Amino acid sequence: MSRFGTGALGRVVRSGVGRRRVQTVVIAVAVMMAVASAVVAGSLMVAADAPFDKAFDRQNGPHITAEYDPAKATTAELEATGRVDGVTATAGPYPVATLRPVDAGGGHLLPITLAGRSTPYADVDDLDLSSGRWATKPGEIVLTSQVAGPVFKPGSTLRTSDASDAPTLTVVGIAVSAGRSADAWATPAQVKALASQDTRVTSQMLYRLDSAGTGGHIAAARKQLAAAVPEGALLGTESYLDTKRAADAGAAPTIPFLIAFGVLGIAMSVIIVGSVVSGAVGTSLRRIGILKAIGFTPREVVRAYVAQALIPAGVGIALGVVLGNLLAVPLLDDTEQVYGTASLSVAWWVDVLVLVAALLVVGIAALVPALRAGRLRTVEAIAVGRAPRTGRGQWAHRAAGRLPLPRAVTYGLAAPFAHPVRTAAMLLAVAFGTVAATFAVGLTSSLNAVGEAQDPENHAAVIVFTSAGPAVARGGPAPAPGTAEPPAAPAPDTAEPSAAADPARVRAAIEAQSGTASYYGKTQVDVTVGGVSGIAQASLYEGDSRSGAYEMISGHWITGRGQVVVPSRFLEKTGTEIGDTIRVTHEQRTQPLRIVGEAFDTSDDELEIHADLADFPKAAPGVFLVEVKSGVSATAYARDIAAAVQPLGGDASANPSSEQDNLVLILNAMAALLTLMLVSVAGLGVLNSVVLDTRERVHDLGVCKALGMSPRQTVSLVLASVAGIGVLGGLIGVPTGFALHGFVLPVMGHAAGTDLPPSVIEVYETPQLILLGLAGIAIALLGALLPAGWAARTRTATALRTE
Repeated sequence: MSRFGTGALGRVVRSGVGRRRVQTVVIAVAVMMAVASAVVAGSLMVAADAPFDKAFDRQNGPHITAEYDPAKATTAELEATGRVDGVTATAGPYPVATLRPVDAGGGHLLPITLAGRSTPYADVDDLDLSSGRWATKPGEIVLTSQVAGPVFKPGSTLRTSDASDAPTLTVVGIAVSAGRSADAWATPAQVKALASQDTRVTSQMLYRLDSAGTGGHIAAARKQLAAAVPEGALLGTESYLDTKRAADAGAAPTIPFLIAFGVLGIAMSVIIVGSVVSGAVGTSLRRIGILKAIGFTPREVVRAYVAQALIPAGVGIALGVVLGNLLAVPLLDDTEQVYGTASLSVAWWVDVLVLVAALLVVGIAALVPALRAGRLRTVEAIAVGRAPRTGRGQWAHRAAGRLPLPRAVTYGLAAPFAHPVRTAAMLLAVAFGTVAATFAVGLTSSLNAVGEAQDPENHAAVIVFTSAGPAVARGGPAPAPGTAEPPAAPAPDTAEPSAAADPARVRAAIEAQSGTASYYGKTQVDVTVGGVSGIAQASLYEGDSRSGAYEMISGHWITGRGQVVVPSRFLEKTGTEIGDTIRVTHEQRTQPLRIVGEAFDTSDDELEIHADLADFPKAAPGVFLVEVKSGVSATAYARDIAAAVQPLGGDASANPSSEQDNLVLILNAMAALLTLMLVSVAGLGVLNSVVLDTRERVHDLGVCKALGMSPRQTVSLVLASVAGIGVLGGLIGVPTGFALHGFVLPVMGHAAGTDLPPSVIEVYETPQLILLGLAGIAIALLGALLPAGWAARTRTATALRTE
């Protein structure tokens, strides 16, 4: 006999693959989907491993970003700093300006750093363009993906400020800077043209160091840079270590999510591949006996049936690797936005590892039953291959026969007990699919709740400023839990113009304006907290601020003087708890405040508090956030109130409806796609098992048809054989998915530095859980529908003579 490809053994392999076309296709498709799921899951898990470090090294990110005064240091002097000991590479000097842009709808964005660069390429901070092109002429701007978010795309416009004569810039590209050296880029000439009394243009230099692993290394390099230029020329520096901490914090909440789906995908892949291939070989035992009867040796029989499994599985593995890469690319593109890093791609070794692992699983899954068949005596192999082991499952048939159901249904309900191993594999597939669906539904609901809960001031319809510009208001999409927020707007005492409106007069104008439903005042100031080093940011509220209240993890929102609400990270950093009193100092006046609540606040400030404005006499509202009456246009209201407060020195604008956070949208998309893949794999696992079972029992079906079973009863029989598995899979999968959600969500929150409120965790409703339980039945029935139709259409005579 030939060992490979030709001769009798080759003909047996080719005949087995070609004759069982349905089974061959099922093996190939099921393995393809399982491998694709494993590639996607593995790629996302790799992407979650130190994304900042990898992107920073690939882009030669700056260890130090320095800002210089161009009036005190010439270009030649700045370029000479590249020869300072320890500096290995430099880029710049680039002109830099800080803008407070306004989008096309009039919404005020957070301040951004605009740098002038002629090209994205450089020895330090070599940028990646994720879409569009680089800015090459005046009037063009390139944004980072963090600033662009879902709002700005190539072709969008923004104004550099809310001044009537402010230039309008067109977004021509979206770039990724791992080192976060700037928020946007334009031509150097464009940046210099923006220089004015309110917009100062400075010079930026980017440095890479030979030693930058600790804060001490950075501090030493900074001293050398300061000494290399005239005194006072160095305005400030930013360490990449701070950027790294922010980026790692942004990645942290997604890692438990990716690991959960990754483990589900890989586990299901192993289960499906193993059950599909072992079942395919197991159903061929009778033919194996015939081959042994005509002279094939046990070793040749084993090789023949392992090869029959490996051929379609090999095709499925190859297609699965390709499909997995195609599906992973858009998810990795989205992951770049979550992590704020340079372009990610599927690691070559993930493809190789999945391919080798899949071949190993297929080989073992085929080898085990093939070896068992090879050891069987010829007569025994023929007898075993004809039907399940005698007596197996008879008790189930007797028990099902007592149920008040049609005989076809009870026959189908008892059928799975004839093949306990195959049934267990099918049950696991259905259970895993239900787990994935339950977890995804809960995760999506929780992420949507997070989007609704964070930064509630963004929900106000209209923002009224006490100055001609937005001193403290935050506009645009809220930052994601744990992601780095752009630099916060300066405090009112440094950002407001000299001619600010009297808050009392602005308040009176709001109350007099028809259409006002409610409003409250707010400002942000820098304070110090007793016993804690550094500056804390205090958000102070005036009036009824319940509409702007944060979701509470515990305690309650501020209701009057002497109270303070803090986020989880404040309690963790200070070692305080609800009920404790802290001493807060503003403008040399110290006020004792009692902590009354723990807020779900996902901003990046390590120390932030929320208190009543009345406790800080030297602070005044910088903005008033207004809710308008039903039926009143926010845009029209803002126009009317602006006309009333502009003569006072204030302004107003409609608050653009904040779009869902990038992280929320991206994780929702990931959850939907990964769940669809896992459910599809589960359905294919059921399809394969039912095909094998139906093929194996085709003679029995022929007998039933000869005794009068109708096609409809045949369909009922096949569907009933998986209905019980679907019910049990749902009963196992829903509680498991529920428990997985309850475990992963708090881990994601802790990775972002906060606990989660009940509104984010308790998202399942009873009707929803019932429907998810029915998803197990749906997966099982949909997987069995195709072979049920085939069984119903098979003619009685054909079924009786088919083996």
